[in-house]
Amino acid sequence: MTASLHYVDVSAAVHRRAGLGRYAESLVRAMNEIAPDRIGLFYNRESGIYPLQGLEHLPTRTVRLGYKPWRMLAWLGQLSHIGWDRFFRDASTFHATEHLLLPLRSVPTVLTVHDLIFRRFPQYHKPLNRWYLNLTMPLYVRRATVIIAISQATKQDLISAYGVPADKIRVVYEAADPRFKPQPEHEIERVRSKYSLPERYVLFVGTIEPRKNLPRLLEAYRKVHRGGLTDALVVVGKRGWLVGDFFRKLEDETMPPVVLPGFVSDEDLPALYAGAQALAFPSLFEGFGLPMLEAMACGTPVVASRAGSLPEIGGDAAVYFDPESIEEMAEALERVLTDAELAEHLRRKGLARAKQFSWRKAARETLGIYASIRGATQ
Repeated sequence: MTASLHYVDVSAAVHRRAGLGRYAESLVRAMNEIAPDRIGLFYNRESGIYPLQGLEHLPTRTVRLGYKPWRMLAWLGQLSHIGWDRFFRDASTFHATEHLLLPLRSVPTVLTVHDLIFRRFPQYHKPLNRWYLNLTMPLYVRRATVIIAISQATKQDLISAYGVPADKIRVVYEAADPRFKPQPEHEIERVRSKYSLPERYVLFVGTIEPRKNLPRLLEAYRKVHRGGLTDALVVVGKRGWLVGDFFRKLEDETMPPVVLPGFVSDEDLPALYAGAQALAFPSLFEGFGLPMLEAMACGTPVVASRAGSLPEIGGDAAVYFDPESIEEMAEALERVLTDAELAEHLRRKGLARAKQFSWRKAARETLGIYASIRGATQ
């Protein structure tokens, strides 16, 4: 069989693993529109899969193992130099999208690295996951034919941490899904009513975990609420790990209203963004920071940390602050919530900024990378 398909690991997508899953699915859908006969899917059939609707017809290869055994098997395959090429006889490239590179000897491989947060903030990672990544990432980045970094910040981290040659790394930006756009007032009102939200609220979107810096955001929110500038903080995201500090602060009787709506459907999220006074994004570090672009695409002013890639992604379309300073965070929020002219300026800038990123552009650039390494072997 002639090697012609670009196989992409969509395990994170079919198991709905937050940002990694959204990346894999969005990229595959966009590439399939451009090259409909060239894309194949790969994923691990552990329990609880959600097939990608509309892509069921694509050639698919699967394995059936638990998440941890699968990760260990892939690593051991790399260490033993045993190639698994027989599973991908029709592959021209294999694209690993979630920091796990299959051991392939004759098939060129692409590895997307989203961030090296496990090195920057080891205390915020689960010990077993940190142990695995510390042992495997040096090997994976060395074995990959080419690496895709989702920001210049991640590219520089790869160079600093592992000495990866700069010309081995290509930066391909993510993008907001096309559904994120300004919303009609009736849709905003529908979602506000559905989740019992006040008319004025500040929004956060992301996993509840220490790196997201939510305890400091709560204190900054307390200050702006005390000034009568907003009625609630809405925190949208699944519960992650090491969340004790955040939930202890919520139990403080003096804490003003905080709404945790739980799961928010993709259908409702754009209107939730569009109805917010501002998106607050206080992360201590981000490899990309997709909620910033989603908010901008919906016309929502963004107030964000100046850490990691966020200024690179947001450009001049956001107000930035030191993520370790509650005072700066509160002042940035206060500026946007009190200055209607500034808020309108950020809306216009944000809409223009978001249009500079698209999944179609990311797909074209990624397909170009595949073409550039055709015939290369490890």
